[in-house]
Amino acid sequence: MQGHGRFAQELQAAGKMVHGERLRPDSAASRVRFKAGQRRVMDGPFTETKEALGGFYLIECDTKQEAVEWAKKIPLRDGGFVDVRPIWPM
Repeated sequence: MQGHGRFAQELQAAGKMVHGERLRPDSAASRVRFKAGQRRVMDGPFTETKEALGGFYLIECDTKQEAVEWAKKIPLRDGGFVDVRPIWPM
């Protein structure tokens, strides 16, 4: 967690941080699934999920490459990964 704190401080100092949060585990989640014209609500944990989203950083970057460079700095455990995804503009 200290590594994430340092990373967030670095983003803020660079003026790139928009928002970031740690997420609660799957056991606290609900999933709304739309199938065959119906919406079903399932409470976690979700056994079919191989990976879990632990949190997110929303950062302002001029290019995808800049976002990738920031993502390389995120502290990860062995086998961990980071998805870099643009958002749809409003």
